Formats: sequence, structure tokens, C-alpha cells
Amino acid sequence: MKKTYFVATSILALFLSVTLISSCKVETNKYDYLKKVLANLEKIKSATYSSTCIASAPGDTLAFRTLYSHTEEYNNPTDTIAGSSFTVTQQTGYSKVSWFYDGIAFTYLLWDENKIEIDSFKTNKLPVRPISTPFFNYTKSIIKYALETKDSISTELKDFGDSIKFSLYIPCKIIEFLGKPVVWDNPLLSSKDKFSKYDIWINKSDNLPYRYKRHMPHQTTWETCKNVEYDKIKIADFKVLKYFPSNFEIMVRGKQKTKKIDLTGKVATDWSLQNTNNETISLKDLKSKVLMIQFTGIGCGPCHASIPFLKQLVTDYKDKSFELISIETWSDNITGIKRYCTNNGLNYMFLMSTKDVTKSYQIQSVPSFYILDKNRVIRKIINGYSEKTTDKEIKDAINELI
Repeated sequence: MKKTYFVATSILALFLSVTLISSCKVETNKYDYLKKVLANLEKIKSATYSSTCIASAPGDTLAFRTLYSHTEEYNNPTDTIAGSSFTVTQQTGYSKVSWFYDGIAFTYLLWDENKIEIDSFKTNKLPVRPISTPFFNYTKSIIKYALETKDSISTELKDFGDSIKFSLYIPCKIIEFLGKPVVWDNPLLSSKDKFSKYDIWINKSDNLPYRYKRHMPHQTTWETCKNVEYDKIKIADFKVLKYFPSNFEIMVRGKQKTKKIDLTGKVATDWSLQNTNNETISLKDLKSKVLMIQFTGIGCGPCHASIPFLKQLVTDYKDKSFELISIETWSDNITGIKRYCTNNGLNYMFLMSTKDVTKSYQIQSVPSFYILDKNRVIRKIINGYSEKTTDKEIKDAINELI
């Protein structure tokens, strides 16, 4: 019996020692390993791959939006902003190029409208080009930042046998990677509520990433690549004009938009929309003296930040013939939306928009708040959300009508 116990104990001790040695080895060589992965990424001249992109709401893991696409990605050292050129073809709907970036401009192909919109980044005042860079450029930027930054960060490597997961946590900052790391300030969050977390899964077979997860206070996103081919295409063959259909109207993004008509003082367009229980709710069925419609999007930071105020608003005006309706414009995933409502304890109705409703109310960004009187005339429109400032503006408008 003692011999058996001794053998079992010895085996356990050996297992623990091997585990500890392995863990210590990974930890000791963590930055050496990341340098190896970065060196492999920097060798890639081009890549083609299929990918699945998933987004979920804050505090949830259920996908509320999924995109399937095919990407042709090129390393482009002449572009000092993003360092990459690429084309993306969405696999839902048209199997044609949906957008591309050549290092100078970002071009959108609107196949439903026979239009091309070109964004040369001259109409926005941002210090960066707000483009989502392709997978290998993106993961390369994250790893390079982890190796070079002087920011306070924590990193971890976990061994899963055939792959290694690299985790990066950045406290008190929201950092996005748009070719380069960019601090994305959100004045609606306190410093303690700001963070950025990135996970990258790396194949041991080639020491290259195949999946990442981006976790922010307002949204979580994943991208997984498969059917990857390296260096089979050349940037010299990346000819912009071949993507321009001859019969499409070419527009400058941000300049040639249809002029927005002021809907203030006009009767709101009627609608019938589904709630999270698949019930149809119509505007004409709502009888409150004052109605506020919030057009929102799950994954929109300011929309999410407005929730505590909106919940309190419903409580404060519960006996004053006031009603609040939130209309989701980004997702049509009923299960995901239902979980979003439950997780955030919403005490007001949440409906799913249609393209016609979004168009008739001229919604170009969210959140947008429409305050209607008892005759459903639009008395006030407020775009965007800023804590306290927007809160007061909304309350003042409601009080004038009650």
C-alpha cells in the first residue's frame, strides 16, 4: 500500500513539476515567442482568406451580427497610415467586391444603388483614417504594440496543445488598432470603466494567428480566418479601376449625400414593428400624451451609455402619460436583442426597425431621439448623446409637452 502511494505521489509530483516547468518556460520566453510571431507576420506580402466576423453586446457572448467575407490583403509599405491595401467581398448577398482600400482612399461599392462612394479622408477631421484593417495587418499591429508600448499593460500566453492564445489587457484606456494604435476617448466613461482586451489565437504549426477577439466596454467582436493562402497574389496586380463597374455613379463620400429635411413640426410617419416577443406594435396604437422614440444600435457606445438615464426617465415620468420606445437599427437578431434587454434590465419597449422606417425618419447615425406630442407631431429631434447635456435637453422638451 505504501509502495503504491509512493508511486502515485511520485507520478503526481513529476506531473506538477513538468507543468510548472512548462508554464515557467512559456512565461520566460513570452516576448521571444511574440517576436517570432511578429517576424512571421512581417514576412507576409499578401494573403487571401475567408473569414467569419461576429459581434455581440456588452456583457454577452451571443452573436447579434455575423458577417461572412472573402479578403485579399496586401502588405503596402508605401501607405504610412494603415500599411495595407485590401479588398473585401461579403459572402451574403452579392458575391462581388463590397469595398476596398488602395492606400489612398476607401471605396464602397453600393450594388443595390449602382453607386460608388469614395472616401479620400478629406472631409473628416479625425487624426487617423477610420478604417477596419484586414486580419493579418490588424493582429500584427496588436502584437507590435504589446512588444513596444510603454503603456501599463498585462499580457499572457496560454498553451492549448495545437495553438497558443495571446491575451493583452490595457486598463483605463480604449485603444483601437487602425494600422496604428489609437486612443479612442469616450467621455461618457470614467477612467476605471475604460479598458481594452485583445485575445489572439496562434497556430503552432506556422506560428501565425488565425483568430482574434476584441473586447471593449461597448462591444465584443471576433474574427476567424480559414482557407488561408499566403503570397499567391501580388500588389502589382492590385488595379483599382478593375473594381469600378462602368455604369455606376461615382460619388465623394460625405459630400454628395441627399439633403436632410428637417422633420420637426411634421407628423411622424406611422409604422408597425416587431418587439422581442414577435408581437406587432404600431405607432398609432400608442396613446400616451408624450412619446419619445430612441433610434439605437446594439454595440453603439453612446447608445449603451444612455441606458441608465432612459431607465430613470421612465421611472420619473411613469404617472405623466409619457412613453419611451427604443428602435434597434443595427441588428435583427431577436434572440440577441432579447438578451440585451434582459441583461440591461430595460423597463421600456424595444422594437426592431426596418429599412423603410430608418429611411423615413432619416436616421444616419445613432442614437437619435424623436420627441412626439399627443398628435404625434415631431416636436424635438436630438442627435447623439452626452450625459447631463442631452439628459437636460430631453427633460426640458418633455416638460414643455406634458
